[in-house]
Amino acid sequence: MDLLCEAELMMQIDRMVGLRRGYLIANHNLHSLYLVTRTPEMAKMYERADVIQIDSVPLIRFARMTGHPAELAHRLTYLDWRDSFWTMAHNRCWRVFYLGGAPGVALSATRRLAMTYPDITFEARDGFFDTDAQGDENRAVLTQIEGFQPDVLLVGMGMPRQELWIAANIDVLPPCVILPVGAAFDYEAGVQNAAPRWMGQWGVEWLYRLCSDPKRLASRYLYEPWFLLKPALRDLIRRR
Repeated sequence: MDLLCEAELMMQIDRMVGLRRGYLIANHNLHSLYLVTRTPEMAKMYERADVIQIDSVPLIRFARMTGHPAELAHRLTYLDWRDSFWTMAHNRCWRVFYLGGAPGVALSATRRLAMTYPDITFEARDGFFDTDAQGDENRAVLTQIEGFQPDVLLVGMGMPRQELWIAANIDVLPPCVILPVGAAFDYEAGVQNAAPRWMGQWGVEWLYRLCSDPKRLASRYLYEPWFLLKPALRDLIRRR
């Protein structure tokens, strides 16, 4: 993982877009660390990543415990850098493709964003399609992205579906900067409420999300972290 603050991440994205090559900016949290040990295809995506953000206050604290100069400013998630990103995309007149969300959500989000950032060219496609790499629906999505020629491709289909889709299709996507962004456009469209940003900085955003959707998220927040204790203890012993 990379210790980047918001400004450094924006500089990386700006540089990558300017080079007109394919780049992947991934992110890690406790959920993804659990999944990569059980999903080889997802692990391959992280191996291909050019930058890996830290989207987890517990990981920032663990980094400090293992001797890394991590600060809370290095915890980055879409809701933390969205304003800087969209302002930069507007100033650079970028082309941004969003893939994900329920039918109508991405279109609603791009319309809202276009009102504030009119110099961005948007195109969007919902995430309700057969992601089989050789299937007709997936090929149609790839054709749409190829025809649009985005500067930035945001993939928001939830973890690990978005990571698996990126891993399966990264070699046939046009040269652009790819970022998995989860429920980003659900927030932009107003169909999902985000936790107050202070909760993210204090590391309790998970509690807000758990209370909002306990049936779906109970396993992620109450079960999976226990499986990370063994490798975490191993790292601490190695550090000592």
